Amino acid sequence: MPSWKLVSGLCIGFFGSLVAVAGIGYAMVGVPDVAKTATAQNNVYYWSDNTQMVATGGERNRQNINLSQIPEAMQWAVISQENKSFYSDNGIDPRGIARALFNMARGGQTQGGSTITQQYVKNAMLEDQSQTISRKFKEIFVAIKVGTTVDKKDILSGYLNSAYYGRGAYGIQAAARAYFNKDAIDLNPGECAFLSAMLKGATYYDPAGAQSIDPAASPEDNAKRALRQMQDTLDKMVEYGHLSAAERAKYTTLPKWQNPRSNTQLSGQIGYLVDLANAYLVNNSEKTGITQEKLQQGGYSIYTTFDKKKVAELEKAVQKVQKANIKPEERPQEDTHVQFGGASVDPATGAIKAIYGGEDATKHFTNNADVTGAQVGSTFKPFVLAAAMKWGVRNPDLGPTQGLDERTVVSPKSLYSGKNKLKIKEYDGTVWHNEEGKEWLQTNDGDESRGTPPDYKIDLREAMQFSVNSAFVQLGMDVGLDKVKEAAVDAGLLESSLTGTNYPSFSIGISDPSAIRMAGSYATFAASGKQRDPYSVQKVTSQDGTVYTHKTQTEQAFEAKVADNVTDVLKTVVEDGTGTNAQLPGREVAGKTGTTDGNKSAWFVGYTPQLSTAISMFRYPDDETMKNRTFLEMYGTGGQESIHGASFPAEIWHDYMEQALKGEPAKKFPTPEPIGEIVNDVPSPTPTPMPTETEEKPTPTPSPTVSETEEATPSPSVSESPCLGFRCDDEDDGQENGGTGDEETSTPTATSTEEEGNNRGNENGGGLFGGPAD
Repeated sequence: MPSWKLVSGLCIGFFGSLVAVAGIGYAMVGVPDVAKTATAQNNVYYWSDNTQMVATGGERNRQNINLSQIPEAMQWAVISQENKSFYSDNGIDPRGIARALFNMARGGQTQGGSTITQQYVKNAMLEDQSQTISRKFKEIFVAIKVGTTVDKKDILSGYLNSAYYGRGAYGIQAAARAYFNKDAIDLNPGECAFLSAMLKGATYYDPAGAQSIDPAASPEDNAKRALRQMQDTLDKMVEYGHLSAAERAKYTTLPKWQNPRSNTQLSGQIGYLVDLANAYLVNNSEKTGITQEKLQQGGYSIYTTFDKKKVAELEKAVQKVQKANIKPEERPQEDTHVQFGGASVDPATGAIKAIYGGEDATKHFTNNADVTGAQVGSTFKPFVLAAAMKWGVRNPDLGPTQGLDERTVVSPKSLYSGKNKLKIKEYDGTVWHNEEGKEWLQTNDGDESRGTPPDYKIDLREAMQFSVNSAFVQLGMDVGLDKVKEAAVDAGLLESSLTGTNYPSFSIGISDPSAIRMAGSYATFAASGKQRDPYSVQKVTSQDGTVYTHKTQTEQAFEAKVADNVTDVLKTVVEDGTGTNAQLPGREVAGKTGTTDGNKSAWFVGYTPQLSTAISMFRYPDDETMKNRTFLEMYGTGGQESIHGASFPAEIWHDYMEQALKGEPAKKFPTPEPIGEIVNDVPSPTPTPMPTETEEKPTPTPSPTVSETEEATPSPSVSESPCLGFRCDDEDDGQENGGTGDEETSTPTATSTEEEGNNRGNENGGGLFGGPAD
């Protein structure tokens, strides 16, 4: 056993060594000059041909102002929220330091200093933001020295002049201009509390939103967070005696903030392109190594996938339609708030070649090529067909467990009912009921049946050609909505963008993927089933060399014969169906129109072997300060009775693709291999373990549309209930209304049969404001 003298000596020596090390560390560090270090460099962005697109970022350098020019309300807002003991503490938070070191020891990220002094030091050390033990210790020693040698008011001034408030604004003066277009000295207490909230991370607090970085950072969600944080700050200012209750009562809502863009370099489509490239780098930081903080510091050369010519042609195609047809002065009730979005993807690589994000990134700053919440309607039907040809329909003669396993792969020549107000059934023939026991009648465009009477049988090719809802809703039920969802995700849609996956209407497009993801998922069909995620950055370099190079990863989402048969069916849509406006003379085109109930969005998504493009159109108020914004109907918009995917979206698609492909050789799609068996929904065939192509009946010739009034018996009336993002109107005349007449998606309506007596009502529920993603 060692003697107590030895133990005491060792302890004294150990702690003495720590004191010596601390003393040396303290002596070696100096007080940083924040004015010299907290700067940002330009990032330079390049087109796909390596010519320069824009250099931006350097304007983020702040403008220093004296503490006397910073309102006391701003000073106390930050102190009250961040560090209430600022004027009495020694500048460091031992518990926060221990927590940061513990996180680093576990391999996690270090946390920012919890005192204003530590945050000031962190801002002043931007030249070294590495997550290392040595840098953290250096930061601690610097904070201690600053806390003991620098006047508190100078520390507070330095912090407020160097902190990042979002929108490229370093320092309170730049922030005041970025959010309110005023000098910092003129900020009122509410605006000060608002700006202090931005210090928590503008990505999630700027009410303009940042969905390109994170779908959770929507304008609505950010505004709620910002208001909650602002109110909490004001309450604390009152609690700590820095603001009177009477003055505090004046600021109960968010202050009126301005558009976040003021840099004319980012006008037109450039701002959307820069945002998309930035979001790609940050969202994939585990691969790129570029965090939001590093990107803000700048110094990168970013080589994008964007084709300058194609971007210009897409913008020109939208502007042509907009100028000729959208006239808000003449039709203020119908033509206001009209928006378009678009994206173009290379099927061979997944490279995003062009987007249309809106009229001007400095005036409209939500990127319409990204998640908007606009439902895709019948452009979703190809995923139902792909699922039917990949997995097949389930055997109705077997029990729930076995029926899931034994399936029949479906041929496009399979027959389904095109009957309007079709009673939707489970795969085993039993009538589908929702959780409230209600049935579902699926309506078609214009309340019309299509197919051969009396059963109104129609093959799946013709059902796609004329976008017959009833056929695809029942097909989705027979395949299984879980498989339809899986096919959509396999093709490239984000699961987060899929809505109402347990309801029959899922198959006809109540989900809201982005234009980028729709173009990318159709590109999977164009590439014979090879799925490649859309991307916007090819390479990033810095002064130290190459930082990141994109490597395309390919997944075989569908067998070639499945994808090629989907393409073959979609060719029919363009050649002689709802998509004829998208025909390109001399080129093979496959595509699908999509229109949602209530006429609140319209799409055309189509492709050639070389390029896949999605175009969306919708009406949505472009004012982030409005409460309870919602999509508006497009009846009468552009002078049209209603807007269909076959109208303006297909016209834009045609004009753009005609120019985008100019000079490129016309290529043909692969000839599809025969697939599946001809199945008939009633009665269903007996499946075979290994489906093979069978002798097939001749494809029925397109039959004339038959009005529902010729054969339908009015259904009982329905009671009100939510509608999965669609409009479900009750009728006073006792007839069940399955939706308005549009070119594809009509309201899927649940109803009860007469046997159910008074137990009547609509089924529906759910609804989601976007994706997503992509």
